[in-house]
Amino acid sequence: MAKKPAPETSPVADFETSMQSLEELVGKMEAGEMTLEESLAAYERGVGLYRRCQSALEQAELRVRQLSDPAKPDDAQAFATDDA
Repeated sequence: MAKKPAPETSPVADFETSMQSLEELVGKMEAGEMTLEESLAAYERGVGLYRRCQSALEQAELRVRQLSDPAKPDDAQAFATDDA
């Protein structure tokens, strides 16, 4: 029996999950009880989470622009590529 593919999460849900994980990670780092190795790994994970949040925000903004002015989808597309 074939497995069903996992449903894709929306950019908003991904943002909220990533932001919550990032906040928890920052709290642990601020507590100052991590070893240097743990801190480096946490920082690396934090950068990845930050990038996911940024990407989700950009997708949401693009979507809002497309909904606000559907006659100019090229302007919204140009915005998405300018900030990359």
